[in-house]
Amino acid sequence: MMTTDSFDNFYRGKKVLVTGHTGFKGSWLSIWLHHLGAEVIGLGLNPLTEKDNYVLSGLKDKITDLRGDIRNGELMKEIFRKYQPEIVFHLAAQPLVRLSYDIPVETYETNVMGTIHILEAIRATDGVKVGVMITTDKCYENKEQIWGYRENEPMGGYDPYSSSKGAAEIAIGSWRRSFFNPEHYEKHGKSIASVRAGNVIGGGDWALDRIMPDCIRALEAGKPVEVRNPKAIRPWQHVLEPLSGYLLLAQKMWEAPTKYCEAWNFGPKSESIATVWDIATSVVEYYGTGILKDLSNPQALHEANLLMLDISKARFELGWEPSMSKEECVALTVDWYKRYKTECVYDLCLRQINDYY
Repeated sequence: MMTTDSFDNFYRGKKVLVTGHTGFKGSWLSIWLHHLGAEVIGLGLNPLTEKDNYVLSGLKDKITDLRGDIRNGELMKEIFRKYQPEIVFHLAAQPLVRLSYDIPVETYETNVMGTIHILEAIRATDGVKVGVMITTDKCYENKEQIWGYRENEPMGGYDPYSSSKGAAEIAIGSWRRSFFNPEHYEKHGKSIASVRAGNVIGGGDWALDRIMPDCIRALEAGKPVEVRNPKAIRPWQHVLEPLSGYLLLAQKMWEAPTKYCEAWNFGPKSESIATVWDIATSVVEYYGTGILKDLSNPQALHEANLLMLDISKARFELGWEPSMSKEECVALTVDWYKRYKTECVYDLCLRQINDYY
């Protein structure tokens, strides 16, 4: 199946390493890169379930498929040395807020030291020209303000996950100034950026404590959808929206390496900001069956209630902006979950990429 190449064949033939390729966002990015003609090297842990997008799409047979823990710095350098990637997308992480309360040390080891190990592997590998480090919108010191956070606002985080991502951003900024400074580009030849996205939904995500997989698991089992934080307001976006931003940014960094090596927000339209309850209601509507159950618990572990991103910088300096409404995001996601059991998942993903463009 052919899809539109909006990147003018930029990725064709380039060696691109994706950490966390077995995860939700990493699998979609790897599929997209593979179809754009890139030589994709995937580096990650084993997938969590047999229904993950990585497994069902047969991705392991289409790319160089490697296993490795980013907490092992020497292994990272060894892999980079062997495969000599030109572009690196670093997505590997411990990505869950509630799990971070159970494993705070491992969360920090993975999200902070793991990121530093990837930066050091980039530093030790001459062939790497571009590094896009994926963090999260939760890296900001969240004051639950009603306007979006800009890239130059303070890092922070209440819970171990959010604070680990804030710490990772501080590390990325330090490495950029210390070892990848754009003023000394002729010496190191590398361009490093960090990117922050909102709450991402899409097909093939089966993680715990995320509203979309929680909805689908309940609907497939014929059980009520249990919503534990119904009033929380989130910026919802389909996985292809931020990924399109990451791909565009890496291309721009390659072409003008000292201009774009900064932090970037890739959030949704302001009208895509909605409560968890509203999104779950839309899922049930598009799925065609199911009921919701409010499980609000005032004693629950702290999670942010309001968090939004300002995407003015990406809009004006990259020419990127989101194109999907929250209804379109939910509809496209639910469509994947209604089709994955009976259709070729790789072709299903490519069709959604094509429809997106």
